[in-house]
Amino acid sequence: MLSEKSRPVIEATLPVIGERIGEITPKFYRRLFAAHPELLDGMFSRANQGNGTQQQALAGSIAAFAAHLLANPETLPEAVLSRIAHKHAALGIPESGYPIVYEHLFAAIAEDLGDAVTPEVAEAWTEVYWLMADALIKIERGLYARQANEVMWADWRVTAKDAAGAGSVTFRLEPADATAVTAATPGQYVSVRVRLADGLRQARQYSLSDAVESLTERVFTTKLDESGEVSPFLHGHVNVGDVVELSNPYGDIELDETDAPIVLATAGIGCTPSASILRSLANQASGRRVLVLHAERSAENWALEAQMREAVAALPNAELRLWLEEPTAEAGAVPGFMSLDGVDLPTGAKLYLCGPLPFMRSIRSQAISAGVPATDIHYEVFGPDVWLAA
Repeated sequence: MLSEKSRPVIEATLPVIGERIGEITPKFYRRLFAAHPELLDGMFSRANQGNGTQQQALAGSIAAFAAHLLANPETLPEAVLSRIAHKHAALGIPESGYPIVYEHLFAAIAEDLGDAVTPEVAEAWTEVYWLMADALIKIERGLYARQANEVMWADWRVTAKDAAGAGSVTFRLEPADATAVTAATPGQYVSVRVRLADGLRQARQYSLSDAVESLTERVFTTKLDESGEVSPFLHGHVNVGDVVELSNPYGDIELDETDAPIVLATAGIGCTPSASILRSLANQASGRRVLVLHAERSAENWALEAQMREAVAALPNAELRLWLEEPTAEAGAVPGFMSLDGVDLPTGAKLYLCGPLPFMRSIRSQAISAGVPATDIHYEVFGPDVWLAA
């Protein structure tokens, strides 16, 4: 854990670093990509760099890790580290990348803070960095060891491309080479990598959105993001018969294997991991209590409505509640935004959240107020985890 020598230095400087980290991380990425432009080819997202979410996620993770070390000197923030490690593994970030990040991150800190970065300050924050990096490396080694193969990317061929609600598309794929296929679990995601028109490869993570038991099929559903690069390419240029690259499956949202009740609370395209979980529960003929809460702008936007309703109908102890911002005559839909007011959350339930960040913050707060322990609430952020930055 953090040494007694470094602790007072981190305590004294965390407010300054925390205040400036949002300015430091853009300087870091400029330095990093100037020295290693190849990292933008298939590993780092240009779209996330452009909109600032990657910088926010890095800043939040560093600040959260340092704050945890001060508040909980005998432990590490396992949930934070696990989420980051899965994102890293899904992009194939190697151990050799950590010294490179250290070099350019600390150069950016020195550039931003100048003489305030004394040797003592540099030494203390170096300790924080390597405590975090070493913990991530250990987790990532374990994740890579679980793979059924030793490759980062494998070719998969599109077998079906179907509209899924307004603005969303479901892709079904089969292996296009002899690479051994790693088994997935409900709620996980894969990275999808494509070569864009300018020749640069870009990757994006998409949740598996149907049953995951088969080793001969992967299914993901993507909503068109006009400000992104991968989803417009997939929607506009990838068709049945085409081959794309997929990573092994990752993601720390794993379905609890006890008999505890499950609450799936989602909004918009955040329904994809829930759809996978529901399908797997239905395939198992599970008797668990399952409460499905979903919110949409309109009924037409619900990407996986038929699949989710079918799975709920197949489960003897499942219930579905729907909220619509634009109400229709659909029976049972509540107008407006999702609220847990009046929702009887099952005692001892495990709550899984996925959707826009404001939605997840709101439902998490409401669930905690309703008595759900924070340790029983799990969430998935699509893209960089900017929740930490808050």
